[in-house]
This record gives sequence, structure tokens and C-alpha cells, in this order.
Amino acid sequence: DHHVDYGSGSGLQDRVAFVQSDPSQYDASIRLANVQESDTGTYQCRVKKNTIAVHEVIVTVQEKPAPPQCWFEGELVEGSSVLLRCYSR
Repeated sequence: DHHVDYGSGSGLQDRVAFVQSDPSQYDASIRLANVQESDTGTYQCRVKKNTIAVHEVIVTVQEKPAPPQCWFEGELVEGSSVLLRCYSR
């Protein structure tokens, strides 16, 4: 039907658009800009020509990790062993 149903209160109106300007030309792909954790959910593509075809995709948006904190344990001497540790929330 040449439109995107954004759902209620999703905040997607300004961030979702068809990849091709005319989805009736066999490409109904959409682009989701500036993804956010709240965009996690089930998305449905519904294409209607002579019949209706429906496909669902589950999208999981994960939070970007914090920069890691890294340090070493052991003596920095040639031939010795050191342990490199990194931690990120």
C-alpha cells in the first residue's frame, strides 16, 4: 500500500523510510536510521500484489559498550609472562 505503519508511540516516523522511492518496483525494503535500544522488537513486512505475503523479522538493538578499562598484571621483563586484563560494562 506504499506506506509504513509505525505503530503507536514508537518514535519511528522520522527515522524509517523505503530504500527505493517506489516500493511497487519489487523492493519494499526499509531503512531504519539512528537505531535505539527502544527499536528492539518484531518488524513485519507485508507485501500485496495479487496475494498477500507476510514476513516477520526480530530486531534486537544492543547498547554500545562503554570504552574498556585495560591494565596488565605481572612484571614487564623480556621473557616473563604478563596478564592483560580488560573490562567493559
